[in-house]
Amino acid sequence: MEGIDIRFFLFLNGLHVGWLDTVMVSITQMWPWIPLYILLLYMVFKQYGKCGWWILLAVAVLILCTDQLSAHVCKPLFHRLRPCFNPDLEGLVHLPKGLPGGRYGFVSSHAANTFGVAAFLTAMLRKSYKSIGWWLYTWALISSYSRIYIGVHYPGDIVGGAVLGILIGLIIALIIRRVKLV
Repeated sequence: MEGIDIRFFLFLNGLHVGWLDTVMVSITQMWPWIPLYILLLYMVFKQYGKCGWWILLAVAVLILCTDQLSAHVCKPLFHRLRPCFNPDLEGLVHLPKGLPGGRYGFVSSHAANTFGVAAFLTAMLRKSYKSIGWWLYTWALISSYSRIYIGVHYPGDIVGGAVLGILIGLIIALIIRRVKLV
């Protein structure tokens, strides 16, 4: 299975062109998505009014959970080297941003965070915004693919992060509904 993940990574990471390097390095950061976050804030408060603050608090708790579990539980537990630190891939990985801070990559925190937010907000907003899930999961997928493009995650890291994030997002949505905070 790991061999397939490595080959798929090398294929996806190898699909680079000069002008796209700058785009992907930007996409992997938070600031290009600020207009999306503002739009989501508007949508949350339009649907929930003052109770929208509970949704924002839930998103903060969600990101805290996904980020801490991925970075401080999964990565130290699995010790899977990022592709850019894998000695078997030396000279094969395209790194337009340079080396990341951490040596381990399973599971992707970016994927866990973005897919978690996508799952949670889809569950909370789909009543008023029918196609919100399509847009949010596309955002999570693009953001996550940028991590493969810049050479810091295998596709398996992304899938693992996506599964973790979606589970946590859906659990938090269920808790919010059960407690009837909104």
